Amino acid sequence: MTSPPTPANWFSIFGLGLIWGGTFMVVSIALTGFGPLTVACARTSLGALALLTLMGVLRRPLPQLDRRMLKYLIVIGLMNTALPFALLSWGQQYVPSAFAGISMAALPLFVLPLAHIFSDEKLSPRKLIGVCFGFCGAIVLIGPGVLRIGTGMEPLGQIACLMASLSYAISSVMTRRCPPIDSVTLAALTLLVGASALIPAMLWFEGVPGWTDNRAGFAILFLGLIPTALAMQLRVFVIRSAGAVFMTLVNYQVPLWSVVFGALVLNEVLPLRFFVALGLILFGLTVSQWRSLSQLRKSAR
Repeated sequence: MTSPPTPANWFSIFGLGLIWGGTFMVVSIALTGFGPLTVACARTSLGALALLTLMGVLRRPLPQLDRRMLKYLIVIGLMNTALPFALLSWGQQYVPSAFAGISMAALPLFVLPLAHIFSDEKLSPRKLIGVCFGFCGAIVLIGPGVLRIGTGMEPLGQIACLMASLSYAISSVMTRRCPPIDSVTLAALTLLVGASALIPAMLWFEGVPGWTDNRAGFAILFLGLIPTALAMQLRVFVIRSAGAVFMTLVNYQVPLWSVVFGALVLNEVLPLRFFVALGLILFGLTVSQWRSLSQLRKSAR
């Protein structure tokens, strides 16, 4: 059963919101000097290297790699790193970074029905209403672009960002169901799986990368160490201790920070429907997560 969220859980949620909210801006900067698969591969590989090193320093144990454990590691590694990183990097070539951030707010809408079916976190009528509002927001977010598939890359970029959100949702539920394993070890091994999938793809489609631009290069280093290695560890800690649904509270912050960073740093100008979509999604999250928000108010007193 899910344990009540601790102050450390709430602090981790705030930190993840800030880190991930700024990630989309940093990805846009990295894409000015590297291809999308290179960006995804570099952040995954650097994150894996950092956490494997941390595993060694802390002497964290390896799990018993039986068939069941391997299945979870492979699925989580692909669905939480390789696939969403590649989809977001590719999609952000054609959409504003703020769109990618807002699309991540749809993650809880995918998590709630999946958690209802596959974990101990059940979907109540109130949560179902919240999911419906959120899906309306996702439809508004894409807007008329879905009708223009085949006439340009922007609609496909939008869909890629939303599919990344779905991939994260599946990995959240799988992380919750994963057999007992040290959190640092789980984060390191799943990043290793993601890197193992992305390295051949990068070499095949984009070749060996070179350091051609300091701004883009440092952006990739930041992506590998902060929103990947550090954030992955925080994410696993929150899901394993407080649950996949509680983890979705970070998605209140991510779209807001992504809009702020996109406007202030990248000078992005967003259409009105982005803000309408954000309002619908956040309202849906508020309805579906009312109990967790009530706990937050009580703990703040």
